[in-house]
Amino acid sequence: MKEIWNAARERLKGFCRVCSVCDGRACAGEVPGMGGLGSGASFKNNLAALASFRLRMRVIHEITEPDISTDVLGLKLSMPVMAAPIGGTSYNMGENSISERRYIASVIQGCLAAGTRACTGDGPLDEIFTEALFAIKEASGAAIPFIKPWEGREAFDKIQAALDAGCTIIGMDIDAIGLVTLRKMGRPVSPKNIEQLAAIAEYVHSHHARLIAKGIMTREDAALACDAGVDGIVVSNHGGRVLDHTPGTAEVLSEIAEAVKGKVAVLVDGGVRSGVDVLKMRALGADAVLIGRPCSLAVVGDPENGLEKYLNAIRQQLMAAMILTGMPDLQSVGKHILQP
Repeated sequence: MKEIWNAARERLKGFCRVCSVCDGRACAGEVPGMGGLGSGASFKNNLAALASFRLRMRVIHEITEPDISTDVLGLKLSMPVMAAPIGGTSYNMGENSISERRYIASVIQGCLAAGTRACTGDGPLDEIFTEALFAIKEASGAAIPFIKPWEGREAFDKIQAALDAGCTIIGMDIDAIGLVTLRKMGRPVSPKNIEQLAAIAEYVHSHHARLIAKGIMTREDAALACDAGVDGIVVSNHGGRVLDHTPGTAEVLSEIAEAVKGKVAVLVDGGVRSGVDVLKMRALGADAVLIGRPCSLAVVGDPENGLEKYLNAIRQQLMAAMILTGMPDLQSVGKHILQP
């Protein structure tokens, strides 16, 4: 992985330093770019929140091969990890880093090679979504496209295009109403009230697909999303890129998961950097996690094999952490493995 990170650092000069610890300290305020909005507090809080939880080590048992496979929203995954939706390589990573088409194709294929799934992004440039659809079609629909909360017909048109591409799960990052890049480029996005979100869910369901709402940070919004009929939520502060000074996602995950347990799938992103972090998020109530920036850096560093190598490292770390906490499978993981 060191070789991959070094290659990514060279290709991302001026846009990302590829720090030894990706915690948002060196890139605060660099939006567009790979940083967090404003002071970068929300980005940094994601890492700090996860670090604040400690694991109870258990070593007297017979567990040697924990089962880390899972089923989320009808997807059978080799582990509870997917790549988060990231797009806009030209303005977030630089025109010399990697093309949008190659980036998206590499993310999708890397995830499939690791036995999991990729989420793809959307944005102010038409190519972000069209290139994602191209790659998704090439993969027979095996990815989850996330669509911005566009005004008017654009959101429904893009949902239909994703359905036509064979997607069975559609995401909407409803917190994208705060993205600086969209405001700067004059693209109309707007908040969705419960009636509007319900209409989107109904449309997706009418085509025998599922809907995920991304950007949930309170139990109130989680309850409203459930009432609107979504099938899954992502507890997310958009990687700290939409609102300064939010809590880290690990701080609010447990409360949200308890509020909607059994009603929707609960996914989470924000600051996940290792298999140990994956285990912590699972203990706090997540069904699966999304990893953003590190997946992107792995792809930029090695478009052919970087992401598969990174995800395999996450897999090994997760299995080791489960052995050292005495967990035979993901169903056994809960708050009891966290130190009070």
